[in-house]
Amino acid sequence: MTPKLNILYIGTNNTFFKIDEDTKNWSILQIDNSIKATNHLKSNPKPDAIICDYNLAGNDGIFFFDWLQTQNQLQTIPFILLAKEFNVEAYKEAFNKRIDDYYIASSAKLEDIISRISFLCEHKKPVSQRQLISTTQEVYKMPISKRVFDITVATLVLLIASPFLLLIILAIRLESKGKVYYISKRVGRKTFDFYKLRSMRTGSDELLKKLALEKNQYKKEETKTKDNPLNTPCPKCTELPEGETCSPLMYIDTHQICDYWFNVQKREAAKNNSTFVKIVDDPRVTKVGKFIRNTSIDELPQLINVIKGDMSIVGNRPLPVYEAEMLTADALSKRFLAPPGITGLWQVELRGKGGKMSEEERMRLDNEYADHFKGDNFSFWYDIKLILKTIPALLQKGSV
Repeated sequence: MTPKLNILYIGTNNTFFKIDEDTKNWSILQIDNSIKATNHLKSNPKPDAIICDYNLAGNDGIFFFDWLQTQNQLQTIPFILLAKEFNVEAYKEAFNKRIDDYYIASSAKLEDIISRISFLCEHKKPVSQRQLISTTQEVYKMPISKRVFDITVATLVLLIASPFLLLIILAIRLESKGKVYYISKRVGRKTFDFYKLRSMRTGSDELLKKLALEKNQYKKEETKTKDNPLNTPCPKCTELPEGETCSPLMYIDTHQICDYWFNVQKREAAKNNSTFVKIVDDPRVTKVGKFIRNTSIDELPQLINVIKGDMSIVGNRPLPVYEAEMLTADALSKRFLAPPGITGLWQVELRGKGGKMSEEERMRLDNEYADHFKGDNFSFWYDIKLILKTIPALLQKGSV
């Protein structure tokens, strides 16, 4: 037999709850204002549910609901708001505050409200009182051996390289003004500040714009056609106030395009087997910058990220925020379960294939490395093997 529901009604609608005593499976206690209701709840067993008029003397039902949420023992009581007439603002506020339900007294049926309360009584119980469905969850965690290795290697490399790093930092500073490093937001298992040595001139956007305009005198008219993807505005930038962009700007010939939209267009062009722009000999890159890019020295500050715990020596490359936002499908977002790393599986495979790899291959390899952390799959020597394969490719021929 279903136990009776003990309902507390706060309000003055005496006729709404009248029903044949022999047929009802609930009992109700009526209190006409929120002050009396507050005192009652403080000194008596809590009811199974609360029905509260929206219009109360001195305040309203939403105000009373706010008070309930401050009382730990009363937060899970199903709460129904009962209004005399529909009020758009009250309805929106009730929805935003996640009140369990909202009824209009003139059109609501009592049996519907009681049925709703019965459902809520079952599903708003504290978690400890519910029968939870056990699910098998894949566990991805950072092995202790990997973390110890990361801290040890990162610390030793920074100490050994510190004299050389000081010379590089001095060279960067002498060649162009500005900070010797730059920070960008990247996404791994979380969003973090990603460190690199600066390889470009600061404040070079205006210089690039001038160079692009000067170059344009010798450009063919075909570069200005409507089919040029660079002419399509970034949808994210168009939603921002004038002068603001969703990501850093790039200047290509006479075109100005944000980094996010450039990468989107490039991916689309790859799908359609069409040609897209490629930046060659970017004048923003300094002489020192070109050297540290070709030798991967600009990556050394990421060892600080490793020591902080943001990254690992080996992992999936952390992505810029705008790229990470596009990986929403489970098959793609799986890569984020592995720690972000300075080098990883797809980088090694990429160099082994002469720098040619499709996005699909890269995603597959990222997911493959993520599986490396599932359960007891982790192998310390597998990481060592990837590091050893990375070392011969550190001195690269071209800028990356």
